[in-house]
Amino acid sequence: MSKFQAATPDRLRQLRLEASAHFTPMMLHEALLRLSQACGGESLDRFEKAMVDQIEATKDDRADFETVKELAIEQLYALVRAANDSPKKKQSLEKIDTRRTPGRSEEPGTLEDQLQAGLEDSFPASDPPAVVSTTISGGAKKLVGTDEVLKKQRQQAARKDSQS
Repeated sequence: MSKFQAATPDRLRQLRLEASAHFTPMMLHEALLRLSQACGGESLDRFEKAMVDQIEATKDDRADFETVKELAIEQLYALVRAANDSPKKKQSLEKIDTRRTPGRSEEPGTLEDQLQAGLEDSFPASDPPAVVSTTISGGAKKLVGTDEVLKKQRQQAARKDSQS
């Protein structure tokens, strides 16, 4: 015989209420996290608004039902806020229209021409820095590259090894 069959209807009702009170917030939290990961903050905002509207539209004759509704909305806000703060939340993309330069073409050929014109206009700034040597009074200094320095270090190491 199952535990449910042995329980009275009042006991089953009490157990269902306890299960709802304990597990429903966890299930809602997980569902909201998954919604935020899949759809982002805008979906959470729409969900929150729809739920607040449903809670506020619910009628009941109990004297303290308005307080129950306020607490439910407060709990909803906390759960949505936690899902919104999740680092796994899908970030919304910028509206592309806000990023477009006025008059910008969508034609690939025109875009290429605009790119070339921009590169030509910024030509000196787009060149890599030139190697500049300065004149130092008192004699010329030989510029030595990395290969020469490494060769010199190897020669010095070889001399030390042969002296040892």
